[in-house]
Amino acid sequence: QVQLVESGGGLVQAGGSLRLSCAASGRTFSNYALAWFRQAPGKEREFVASISSWIARLTDYEDSVKGRFTISRDNAKNTVYLQMNSLKPEDTAVYSCAAGATGWASRRDVDYVHWGQGTQVTVSS
Repeated sequence: QVQLVESGGGLVQAGGSLRLSCAASGRTFSNYALAWFRQAPGKEREFVASISSWIARLTDYEDSVKGRFTISRDNAKNTVYLQMNSLKPEDTAVYSCAAGATGWASRRDVDYVHWGQGTQVTVSS
C-alpha cells in the first residue's frame, strides 16, 4: 500500500523559513513525478511546485513562489522536500505532496494518483 507522509509544517513569522518533507513508502518513486499542492481555507487546491523523475529532474513553480520555494528529491530516501523561504501570510495553507503515475510532472492535480494527508503551514504577519 502506497503512503505519503508529510512533515515540517508549523507556525512561522513572515519572512521566515520552513522545510517540508514528504516520505513515500510502498513504492519506489524514483521513476515518477512528485509535486506539492496547497489549499487555503475557503479556496481551491492550487499547484505549488513539481519535479519530474530522476532522469530529468525538471522543476516547475507557481509564479507566486518562484525565487522563494525550492523543490528537491532524494530518491535514495524516497523523499521529496519543499524549502520555503521569505514566507508571506498568503502562503498559509495545508500543503500536500503528491506522486504521479509517470515521470513527467504536471500542474494538474488530476495527474497525480497518490496523495499525503497534508501538513499545516501558518505564516503570521
